[in-house]
Formats: sequence, C-alpha cells, structure tokens
Amino acid sequence: MIDPRKALSFAGAVWFVTAAIGQLAFVLYIAAFYYVSTFQGDFARMDSRVIHGFINGDLLGNALFLSHVLLAFWITASGPMQFIPQVRNRFRTFHRWNGRFYLTVALLTSSGALMLTYLRPHFGSPALLFVNTADGVLIIAFGCLALRAALKRRFDDHRRWALRMFIAVSGVWFFRLGYGFYFFITAGEMPGSHNLSGPADIAVASTWIFALAGLEFYLLAQRRRSGAIKLVAAAMAIAAAGAVLVSSYFAAHMFWLPTLAA
Repeated sequence: MIDPRKALSFAGAVWFVTAAIGQLAFVLYIAAFYYVSTFQGDFARMDSRVIHGFINGDLLGNALFLSHVLLAFWITASGPMQFIPQVRNRFRTFHRWNGRFYLTVALLTSSGALMLTYLRPHFGSPALLFVNTADGVLIIAFGCLALRAALKRRFDDHRRWALRMFIAVSGVWFFRLGYGFYFFITAGEMPGSHNLSGPADIAVASTWIFALAGLEFYLLAQRRRSGAIKLVAAAMAIAAAGAVLVSSYFAAHMFWLPTLAA
C-alpha cells in the first residue's frame, strides 16, 4: 500500500532535484557566456542573443541590463540551496544570510527588469508585456510576504511564500524550458515569431504561471487529509519532473550549447 503522504513528499523532492539540475546548467551557461563576455569586453556578443541589449547612449538602460544578466547568476545559484532541508536545518546561519542575499538580489533584479520593460521600446504583444510585468510584481510581493512571515516566526507561511517566490524568480529559466519542451513535442520545430508576439511565444512565456499553479496544488495537497489528492499531486509532480529534465536537455542543445560554441 502506497502511503500518500510519503509519496507526495518523495515526488516533491524528485521535482526539486530535477529543477536544481536544470538551474545548475543555466548557471553554468550564464557564467560561460555573460561573465566571460563581460570580462572580455565583448558586449556585441551579448547583443547577438537578446532583444534590446546594449543601446548607444542609453547609460541607465545599459547598466540595468548588464547588472540584470550578471546578478542572474547569483540568484539562480543561491535559490535552490534555500530549500535543501539538510542545509536549512544544519546550517541555519548560512540559511538566514543566504536567504537575505537571495531576497535582496531578487528585489533588485525584478525592479531593474520592470524599469527596463517600461523605459525601453517595448517588443512583443500586450499579453507578453502583461505576463512579464506580472512576474516582476509577484517576485516583489512574494519576497516581501516571505520576509514578513519569517520576521513573525511563522515559518510554515514563510516556506510557502518563499517557494512561490522561487517559482516567480525562475521565470526566465522556465521561459527557456518552455521553448525546449515545445522543441521536444514538435520534433524540432521552433515556435513563435521573430519579435515574440505570436501565441506560442505568449504560451511559452507563461510557463512560470503553470508552474506556480502546480505549486499551489501541491501545497493544497499537503494541507488536505485526502489521500487521493495527495496521490494526484504526487503524480503531477513526477510528470513535471520528467518535463523539466526533457526541457532542460533540449534547451541546452537548442540555446546554451550553440551559443557557447559560436
């Protein structure tokens, strides 16, 4: 007989491990591409991979863009460590300081991203603008709520808000995974349009919303006594873990490795 509570806990751990592996690959890509390009002063190389990267005469925008891509390394590297039980329980001082660092960088990068979104020429559809804006706003909101819960020592609430923040902060990573998954299910077809205004682009950009909805169902299953709900949530988490692994593989082969080889 399967214990629903243990099954749910195991499935959640499996998803987290796959996500940590996928984010590690993303961190290595950021270091190998953006940091190396910065140290070499090769900003034109960065421009080849983004829309509205460096713009002549836009000192503030260029500074925000560079800080955003460089801080992405630290926030992606530090985030998963906050949710490893062994680290949280055995190294509490590190957990607290890493959490403060993670929150600070998250607030800085999300605020900077919102400024870039509205200070520079907009690309894509209004729906894409809404999705990206919502992500930035929710990062700030979830971060503040996680901090408030921690200060009031409501650690269960703190954990839930921190998990929501982690999903929202990972929006850019989920965006890459969305393209990787689309590439997988269509046997190599590239979705979207050149200016990210197509329906496929909007769907892919919304991947973090689907992940957030999945997290909410997982948290609901943890609180409910129903074994059936726990087993359904566990099955969904295992399926999501498989999707993360497949998507990470194809994202690496479609985006990250070709960029580094160029």
